[in-house]
Amino acid sequence: MPQPAPRRILAVGAWLKNTACRLEGDTVRWSPLHGDLAEPAQCMALEASIEALLAEGPVDAIAHDLHPDFFSTRLAQRWAQQLGVPAIGVQHHHAHIAALQAEHGLSEPVLGLALDGVGLGTDGVAWGGELLWVDGARWSRLGHLSPLCLPGGDVAAREPWRMAAATLHALGRTDEIPERLGAHHGESATRLLSAMLSKRLNSPLTTGAGRWFDAAAGALGLGARQAFEAQAAIALEQAATAWLAEHPMQADAGDAPLRDDGTLDLLPLMTRLWALTDTDPAARRGEPDAGLRGEGAARFHVTLADGLARWAVQAAQRHGVRTVVLGGGCFYNRLLVARLREGLAHHAEQAGLPTLRVLQAEAVSCGDAGLAMGQAWAVAHLSSLSDLASGQIDPLPVPSPVADPRCPTPPVPVLSPEGAR
Repeated sequence: MPQPAPRRILAVGAWLKNTACRLEGDTVRWSPLHGDLAEPAQCMALEASIEALLAEGPVDAIAHDLHPDFFSTRLAQRWAQQLGVPAIGVQHHHAHIAALQAEHGLSEPVLGLALDGVGLGTDGVAWGGELLWVDGARWSRLGHLSPLCLPGGDVAAREPWRMAAATLHALGRTDEIPERLGAHHGESATRLLSAMLSKRLNSPLTTGAGRWFDAAAGALGLGARQAFEAQAAIALEQAATAWLAEHPMQADAGDAPLRDDGTLDLLPLMTRLWALTDTDPAARRGEPDAGLRGEGAARFHVTLADGLARWAVQAAQRHGVRTVVLGGGCFYNRLLVARLREGLAHHAEQAGLPTLRVLQAEAVSCGDAGLAMGQAWAVAHLSSLSDLASGQIDPLPVPSPVADPRCPTPPVPVLSPEGAR
């Protein structure tokens, strides 16, 4: 790594695409890819990898995800107790951004756009569309995508039409769900889902960007059920790429406004997508033709990328940060990355800012397979390993804006007892 870590840390990684790593000095030793920790074989493989990594020498702490029920979390806590070292939880999206700081040797604060499907937040909500300020172990949540319900819980991540229904509910149009989605997904199923959403039964909130991709795909009839992870998002990207190859499109900022509470609101964008399906009776019944699907998919990508760029540039102005990093599995989407980079350059120029440096994963996965390195990097940079009463790295208060929005010196927040827990 470009910069050595100040401590020796073992990190046990994520639930999905699990890998573990040992961070010592400027060296990262990776375990094999274990896959998802839903099966005993993968859990046993992780156990064996941890034993092998610990056999290389002592460690100062063991880093793990915040989720208390993950096998990896319990394994980390068990080993920490056995070794007499701290087990320290690192929030999932903080770890995504910290992994990029580690890979690129960044010693200054960065703005991180962390976009993926899910990671437990410090408030107990499923996060996944986050704008963070990160400086090694220190971090603040500056904003997030507007939340949606997950009707049916985890099953909503496998059936994109449920997320499309969730957007109608969020728009106050729950009564339209059976009409728009019933032809393909069943009248009784859509009425039951409408009732679930209305009563908030088994419908927890999420800010996950992956679920917004699912919602757009579901609204455009691009997938009833996903046979593999991100299938709907891949179909959406493919449709958008094909359409944009022949039709230029510019974003409308009104489709993704920035709210005063730091939220990037995508509901106006979904209003526009639903209106697009109103132009044809078949599309309103969930059967848009390829042209409408392509146009809607393009509109989603162009608007999301522009909204993310405006969001990040506004934060860069406010907090005096000049590096933006892109972490999380949504950045496997080449169209999103390309449009986002263009948007960041454009909006930074419009704001009179120096050129923003934009970095993303190169040698390490931007998804969960690279998460362990971020967990390790964050814990290695704690000022002390012994003063975390909560056993996890909690977020700091949001840093105060700099006096001069174009000042290149980043703010340094004061560590209060509450923020340092």
